[in-house]
Amino acid sequence: VQLQASGGGLVQAGGLLRLSCTGSGFTWDRYSIGWFRQAPGKEREGVSCISTRDGSTFWTYYRDSVRGRFTISRDNAKNTLYLQMNSLKPEDTAAYYCATFKRTTIASTKWAIRTNLSLEAFGSCGQETLVTVSS
Repeated sequence: VQLQASGGGLVQAGGLLRLSCTGSGFTWDRYSIGWFRQAPGKEREGVSCISTRDGSTFWTYYRDSVRGRFTISRDNAKNTLYLQMNSLKPEDTAAYYCATFKRTTIASTKWAIRTNLSLEAFGSCGQETLVTVSS
């Protein structure tokens, strides 16, 4: 499994960034996938996730602090995950990682959502992309 995240950078508060994550080495559309982050001196936290297709639905989750500002999406034809981040705040400053879920079932994704995106849900992750938001 290989995951390559990109799109981080330095922006002013109120600005925007779009993170991308491209995967290879696995069957992309079988896995839910998401983002977690780690701010300096803090623990990792789940940010957002998107499920595999469940009928006509993709289940999504956002942690409270980013809901309404961030939008997650996936392009299965391109094996790519996106995180559109708008109205960025200094507290969004962190290393961002994309990661697949350990399990491929919709039930496991729903469990992760019920647990506010427990880090236990994540399996393989790639290198970080750094986001710095200045005040």
